[in-house]
Amino acid sequence: MTDLTELEQKSMSEIPHPALAEGSSIYGGTKVFPDYKAEEGETYFTLVHGIAHESSVSFVAVLQATRALRKGFESAIYFYGPGSLNCLATRGFPTTGASAFPGEHNINNSLKTFMAEGGKVYCCRFGLSLHGAREEDLIEGVIPTHPLDVQDALIHYARKGAIINSTYMF
Repeated sequence: MTDLTELEQKSMSEIPHPALAEGSSIYGGTKVFPDYKAEEGETYFTLVHGIAHESSVSFVAVLQATRALRKGFESAIYFYGPGSLNCLATRGFPTTGASAFPGEHNINNSLKTFMAEGGKVYCCRFGLSLHGAREEDLIEGVIPTHPLDVQDALIHYARKGAIINSTYMF
């Protein structure tokens, strides 16, 4: 260990670090609401207007849509605006698909899982164009959409009675 001054040692010894052993519970585990499952024909629709790694908003939205899918809901995710960048297969450094840091491809991998399990992913072409991204770089299985589809998709899913999760970051 690096040489510590007397004051640094004193500061570190005032309170034990860590105070709890690894594996200690620090939160309760009581689930307050019932674990709902989809009823026949129910739909869950997610709108995402956030960029990967700018916050957890986009990633959590994908996880929620996947959970809804696994509960039996017909589930779809619509990325628009800067959120469209979440659908790119060409992310990575120093090469496409390479992760420069742990978790860089969490959204990519989660979207592939979501689609493999039956979810639909839509991506606005205009959102791609705003950031210089190419349609040909979309993750396989992502459905490119016209900019006017954002509103009509919302109307479509609302008329189906979908639970709508709209996430927005900025």
